[in-house]
Amino acid sequence: MTMIPVRRFTARALPVDDQGRVLLLHGFDPARPDQPFWFTIGGAREDGETLQEAAARELFEEVGIRADAAHFAGPYGTSVTEFTWAEYAVTQDQTFFAIRVGNDAVVSFEHMDHLEKDTITAYRWWSVAELESTEEIVYPEDLVAMLRKINSSSTGFA
Repeated sequence: MTMIPVRRFTARALPVDDQGRVLLLHGFDPARPDQPFWFTIGGAREDGETLQEAAARELFEEVGIRADAAHFAGPYGTSVTEFTWAEYAVTQDQTFFAIRVGNDAVVSFEHMDHLEKDTITAYRWWSVAELESTEEIVYPEDLVAMLRKINSSSTGFA
């Protein structure tokens, strides 16, 4: 099968609660539904958006949490990753921003698009210790280091 090449510039949102846990989504590639994984919230920047604006929009679209783009701290990490998803060969430039949310943050999949609703199955708040000890697949691989950096930062959160 010939893969369709795609280049994406993305903002990844790392919502962190009062206990220092990060919210992740659980889902799968439609070409490999038997290989689920955990991943960060986020997506491609749209025309005219800053990366922080894209992170705020994606946070609302994917989990229903509203946040002002100005309240995102970071970046806490940047990378270029390559992966396949469905019929696409994706090269993704990604930038990770943190946003502090209260323990009362309500997660909703109501604003997801159809494909997201079909391939995202769950959400979970993860602590550093849980991420370190899990045998489940979690992306990005350096998420623990980013979460430690976020949790040790006393500034940058609204």
